[in-house]
Amino acid sequence: MDGSFTIVVVGAIAVFVVIGLIAYLAGGNVYEQIGQGGMSLGDSTASEPAGPPPGSAQAARERELEIRQMLQARSDRLVRKGGQPLDIDAELARLEQAHAGTPASHDRGLEEDVRKLVVARNERRARAGQAPLDVEDEVARTLRELSP
Repeated sequence: MDGSFTIVVVGAIAVFVVIGLIAYLAGGNVYEQIGQGGMSLGDSTASEPAGPPPGSAQAARERELEIRQMLQARSDRLVRKGGQPLDIDAELARLEQAHAGTPASHDRGLEEDVRKLVVARNERRARAGQAPLDVEDEVARTLRELSP
């Protein structure tokens, strides 16, 4: 009884190993197949592009439509919670103005922190014998870099 059990277990393991090796050799690299298929965004076999070309009028209309949908959902949520509905057009105009590259206002705390960093940088430069930087210009440059 004990000998036949061992033979069955060893035989099953041998069969599983052979089947596994055959599947491995026949399957190729599975990781190269990840993301391929009809639902993939980057599928090179797709017959039509995933969306309109960036910067086109159609892309701008789709973007505006999606923003309106998100604003409408936010407004609906506010109404459900007992608040006032959002003015969708005013919110959209505010977001478009922010996206158009108008300078974003930073809070005073951020400006003060950046100013402290620039002053500390000037102190390090002075110790190294380098010319100090203009504090206001450096603060403005750093805040522009931090703007989205």
